[in-house]
Formats: sequence, structure tokens, C-alpha cells
Amino acid sequence: MSERRPTASVLVTGSELLTGHVADANGPFTARSLTDLGFAVRRVLLVGDRPDDLRAALEHVADDDLVVTSGGLGPTADDLTAEVVAEFAGAPMEPDAALQERIHARVAGWASRAGWDGPALDAATAKQARVPHGASVLEPVGTAPGLVVGRAGGPLVVVLPGPPRELTGMWPAALASGPVAELLARVPQAEPVLLRFAGLPESEIAETLRGIGAELDLSRVEVTTCLRRSELEVDLRPLPGAERVAADLAERIVGRHRRALLSADGRSTDELLAEALTGRGWTVATGESCTGGLLAGRLVDRAGSSAYVAGGVVAYSDAAKTALLDVPAALIAEHGAVSPEVARALADGARARFGADVGVGITGVAGPGGGTEAKPVGYVCFCVTTSDGQVLARAPRLSGGRTDVRERSVDLAMHLLLRAATP
Repeated sequence: MSERRPTASVLVTGSELLTGHVADANGPFTARSLTDLGFAVRRVLLVGDRPDDLRAALEHVADDDLVVTSGGLGPTADDLTAEVVAEFAGAPMEPDAALQERIHARVAGWASRAGWDGPALDAATAKQARVPHGASVLEPVGTAPGLVVGRAGGPLVVVLPGPPRELTGMWPAALASGPVAELLARVPQAEPVLLRFAGLPESEIAETLRGIGAELDLSRVEVTTCLRRSELEVDLRPLPGAERVAADLAERIVGRHRRALLSADGRSTDELLAEALTGRGWTVATGESCTGGLLAGRLVDRAGSSAYVAGGVVAYSDAAKTALLDVPAALIAEHGAVSPEVARALADGARARFGADVGVGITGVAGPGGGTEAKPVGYVCFCVTTSDGQVLARAPRLSGGRTDVRERSVDLAMHLLLRAATP
């Protein structure tokens, strides 16, 4: 088995993606999945629905081992990905009558009820049932089949539909198809090591890696860092035979930054908090002002969160803070709505209203206006209180614009909740 990691690229087609009207979800999903499988992902390219652009993009990635495309498989005239890939692979297009029957069976009932059956539907299914000679066909999840097409002396091309639901639904079949399975069998397998830190800047990790690199040969360990949700991910991917080097590297990194370590096995704050709350049988309630429910949304985003999320209140106005979470009006008048005292009252009020074990209060100045010299934009007050008497409070000034302040506030609140819930 070769120690070289096979390379892969992702081509996402769709003019609507280039205009910014639609955000690309397929590129990140596919790149992440390929990376997890052991590929070295070299590029994620967005190209419009123009054949010349797709041809140029395919030639640009022709030296990769695997190329995954998404989009351009529909029934309309500008859906030309299959045709362009067939040309790239030197495989003429040909009709597949059995495939056309299967596509027609999927849409016939809906088309009849909608009054769209007839010659136009027949033409559409016929177009989608034309496939490159020798291609492996992936059964449709919607109406468009996927394809796996090989190019002599070039990459294996996996052609997938554009709608994210269809692409993700077809992904397991693409990996299980004969040509892709054969390629995957040649991918070097090595378990990555994923370290996760909180409050650690990338510059510190860079300095640490420079120091360790002077003592340890890291040439066979791929190291990537990524700052996401206020957490620094350090991903160590060893080539086969370099697992001990990766383990040594991980141990040295953790040794230098143990106080900032969240997890040495890749688990995120969200996962750790869910496990801590569930393990203790605790429930959490939120009292939010400037974050407007973002924290509650983050908490319930995980499946099974009903076991530990009791509820939440968005109390934006002073009147709502008093009416919904029993924050004394006199407290607001004395200290201001944005104050550590009010944050504490929001936490206690949320905990009491929902009968929760943990309450969290957030109030701040998200901007762009509303700041003062004493309480500038970005000043946010946090408090977490628990039924066993813990009180964790912070009042930092967070940087960035309005969206940044609100998102970073949620990150900080999650970290405070994790600290309170961890035995």
C-alpha cells in the first residue's frame, strides 16, 4: 500500500452559487467526508453552468486521483455536467432504457397529479437517463441518477446531483460503488488525532509547532489548525507508520497548552456539555437579551437535547426582563440593563421559571450603536448559576461587529455552562 495520500478535488456547479444567492453546502460536506476517508483534498472549485468553464475546471484537476462534481444533472438544457464529464472521459453518451423506466416510475404519480405528465416529462426523463458508456450508475434519490466515470490515465469522476439532500443521500452509494470502493481500498488508513482548545490563539500553536519541529521530524504528519466557534482545532493526520510520531506530537502540544485543552479526542464543547448535563441528570434554562435566542438554538441543535434543555426566554426589553424572568425593575434602574447584576438575575430567573438545575443569563451591547464610555459596544455580561450554589460570571468586551459579538457571546456562554456542569 502506498504511503502517499490519494488526492481529490471537488467541483461544485451552479451559476446561482457564483452570484451569492445560494450558499454552497455540497463543497464543505464533500471535502470534509473525503478528508475523513484519508484523501488529501486539494481544491474545492465553484463553476457556473457553462460547459467551457466545467471543461476547464476538469482539466485543471485532471492530475488528481478522484474528482467529485455536484450539480448540473437536471432535465433542463443547461444541465450538462454528465455530457461534459463524458467528453472529458472519452466515453460517448448512450441511453439507458431501464434507468429511464425507473426515473419515470419515481415521478409519474406526482407529475400526473400536477398535470405535468406527457411529452415534456418523457423528454426530461430521457435526458436524465443518458449516461456515459461504461459508467456506474447511482440510483436517483430525487430524479437525477449519479454517475461514476473513469478516465484512462486520469481521475475517477463521481458525478452527484446538486440538491444537498440528494447529494448526501446518494453519498453512501457512491462510496460503495465498485470503482470508488477499489480506490478507497488503496487509501492509506491512519487514525487522525484531533485536539481541541479554548482561548488559545493560532499564533501560540504555530510557535509550539516550530519548537517541536526543531526536535522531532514531522514530515510524515500532516498538521492543520482551524479556529471555529472560538475553539482551536489541531488536526494531526499521520501517514501509515507515523502514528507514534503523531502521538508524541499530540502529547507535547497538550503538555504545553494543557490549561486551554478542551478535549484530546476531538469532542467539541457542544458534545462535552451534552454529556456532562446528561451524566448529572441536570437541565438548563436560558435568559437571553442581546443574543436573542441564539444560545437556546445552539443547545437544542443537538439530537436528544430534550433530555437536558428545560426552556429559554428572550427578554430583550427591560419590561420583558421584569415580567418574564422576575428581574427587579429597581435592579435595572440602579445598575442598567447591561450589568453583571442583571445577568445574574436573568440566570436565576430562568432557572426558577423552568425549574432547571442550571440557569444562564446574557445581556450586552451588541452594536453597532448603543454603546457608552462605561459600557462600549461589545461589552457583554454573563452569569451561570446552579442549584448546588455555583455562580460563574464574566463581563468581557468582545471584538467585532454585531454578528461577531452575538456569536462569540454564545461561545463564551457554552464554555461557562460546560465548566459549571463538569464535576
